[in-house]
Amino acid sequence: MNILDCIVVGAGPAGLSATLTLGRSRKTVGLFDDGTNRNRVTQESHGFITRDGTKPHELREIGLNELKKYPSISYFNTKVTEITKEKGNKNYFVKTVDKKEFIAEKVVLATGLQEVFPIDSVREYYGRSIFSCPYCDGWEMRNKPLIVIAEEEEYMLHMAKLVYNWSENLVLITNGAEISVEGALKLEKRNIKIKTEPVKKLIGVDGYLHAVEFASGEIIERAGGFVVPTFYRPTPFVKQLGCEMNENGVVVTDGMGRTTQKDIYIAGETEKLAPSSVTISAAEGNKAAIAVNADLVSERF
Repeated sequence: MNILDCIVVGAGPAGLSATLTLGRSRKTVGLFDDGTNRNRVTQESHGFITRDGTKPHELREIGLNELKKYPSISYFNTKVTEITKEKGNKNYFVKTVDKKEFIAEKVVLATGLQEVFPIDSVREYYGRSIFSCPYCDGWEMRNKPLIVIAEEEEYMLHMAKLVYNWSENLVLITNGAEISVEGALKLEKRNIKIKTEPVKKLIGVDGYLHAVEFASGEIIERAGGFVVPTFYRPTPFVKQLGCEMNENGVVVTDGMGRTTQKDIYIAGETEKLAPSSVTISAAEGNKAAIAVNADLVSERF
């Protein structure tokens, strides 16, 4: 049985950052990841100082290589399937898909999120010509003929206004959803076209969008765009471990990653149930690790 001070589930920016900080704090840490991070389809990461334009898998490899300097850190390329705590025992028992078992005093959940798209075929273009974050990819799409795909008016208006900052050649696609007269007028004042017809198919090659065909047969040429997905946590641990959430599904914390469940910490997109930048996720991983180390030090002093 492997006994650790802390396990970190998820090797995205939040998990890597948390693991690094804990390793440098002389704690024994197990970092677990199964390679299903949602940014694996992204061609470049942007907005992270000193690493602007670096491919996500390269950023990950740089992070993993940095961890090798710290002998108390172990990396496991596997999926965590179970995290349990026996009554009267302060430790957590962790099992992986390959039947390995671990014991840890603390757990950091940094498993990120996964997307559900309003149009299934968006995934064929996602990360190459259709994106979800203008701050990450708006610069590369500037001045191109773009689309915004969203099915709820709040998000239609928000994303259209935001993307307009990078390109004024913009078409809002609601895929059959309605938009209010007031909302439509706000966009039309900026010459943003609105298409409420359902989408028949997206047309392109090798992940690069060329056009959109609607149910009516109309085709409009577009070079890419942005989509508003819905998000879900890919693991059940937040609920299984009894972490309190608010009415929006956001995990309740103390601002340092401590959840309402003792010895369970959370960082990155997993906490907010919303997308986050690499920079913010890494910072939140650092904060959670500081909380873990502070608690361990206090409890053992």
